[in-house]
Amino acid sequence: MLTTTNPENPLAGADVATVRSMIRSGGYQGHTAGLAEGKLQANLAILTADYATDFETFCRQNERPCPLVGMTSVGDPNWADLGDIDVRTDIPSYNVYRHGELTDTVSDIMDLWRDDHVAFAIGCSFTFENALLKAGVRMLHIEQDLTVPMYRTNIELTPAGPFGGGMVASMRQIPEDQVDLAVEVTKGFPWAHGAPIHVGDPDRIGVADFNKPDWGDAPVPSDGVPVFWACGVTPQNALAAARPPLCITHTPGRMLITDIEDRADSFIK
Repeated sequence: MLTTTNPENPLAGADVATVRSMIRSGGYQGHTAGLAEGKLQANLAILTADYATDFETFCRQNERPCPLVGMTSVGDPNWADLGDIDVRTDIPSYNVYRHGELTDTVSDIMDLWRDDHVAFAIGCSFTFENALLKAGVRMLHIEQDLTVPMYRTNIELTPAGPFGGGMVASMRQIPEDQVDLAVEVTKGFPWAHGAPIHVGDPDRIGVADFNKPDWGDAPVPSDGVPVFWACGVTPQNALAAARPPLCITHTPGRMLITDIEDRADSFIK
């Protein structure tokens, strides 16, 4: 039987309440791949309200890399629609950008949250990994407790206001005889990026160096086929290009875990 977490991970097999409590207390700052099995995971972006409308439009115009799961009310850090969530504390690690430059990586944003902030949850491919595992497809990065490789690509997005740029893709090496299965399984999760955007040669989508991803860990040596999915790190590129005075995101691989079931039929936008 395939496992969804590395058994050496201290939160392997824990329920969502236990995982979130450990994250909220600052006791866990690692990646969330395979944790809280069965729960929808999401990318995070936090902006001031004057940028929120354009960013929402950007997400809706680029649903493959930026499937919008939800957004908070202005100034409200509690996210009851997604669970017992305080967006200021319930992610293992946050990246803080000022004028497009990464300036800090922190374990909570209690002292950064403002009354004009709006938080966005954007679907994450970690959600469909459990479905792939249950279908018999190995996830090598999970087995080895690594963060999935993520790459900048040459696939351009539809801009909205100051937001635009290129798509980021996450990669998993899939046995050749399981590629069609992986496509079929993941297309049932449109809020988690859906089917792959590319299968095979990384050069075709502008990946600069396959063995040196832009985010995450290097690929595990494998004879599998590289399969690329649109990735929720994409908005971080768009945010960097827009250069707002302040924005906050998750650190790649460290996601917001919601209380929503991640079944293919459980989430309707």
